[in-house]
Amino acid sequence: MIVQGPEFWWWWIAGVLLLILEVMAPATFFLWLAIAAGIVGLLSWVIPSIGWEFQVLIFAVLSIVSVVAWRVWLKPHTEASDQPTLNRRGEQYVGRIVTLTEPIANGVGRIRIADATWGVEGPDLPAGTRIRIAAVVGTRFRVEQDFG
Repeated sequence: MIVQGPEFWWWWIAGVLLLILEVMAPATFFLWLAIAAGIVGLLSWVIPSIGWEFQVLIFAVLSIVSVVAWRVWLKPHTEASDQPTLNRRGEQYVGRIVTLTEPIANGVGRIRIADATWGVEGPDLPAGTRIRIAAVVGTRFRVEQDFG
């Protein structure tokens, strides 16, 4: 027996496998592909004369449309976090006033916060100067002298 093209249950198996990937993946992406596979499986069950090329085309179009539609819908519906800097450690220190542990020479120096040492850039200042962390630039803090 020669198989001429995917039958409907192949799409449903693909959909289930994509759902399993969705459970293991950290983002909502494979869900939309699984739904597209399920819809193609349903269409090929209802209309068995659909060729495999057209089934793949429908799957591709449904996948792209569903992923794009989800992202467009999600953008305005995302809730603001109560801890927006949770996984951005450096940004948690912006605005903090600390004491310069090493002098800033030629625009570069170091500070110590808790158990970590951070590189800083700013105006040349002697060690022991109180500074304010103004911004995070890459892996360094941009600092300014605190006169308060």
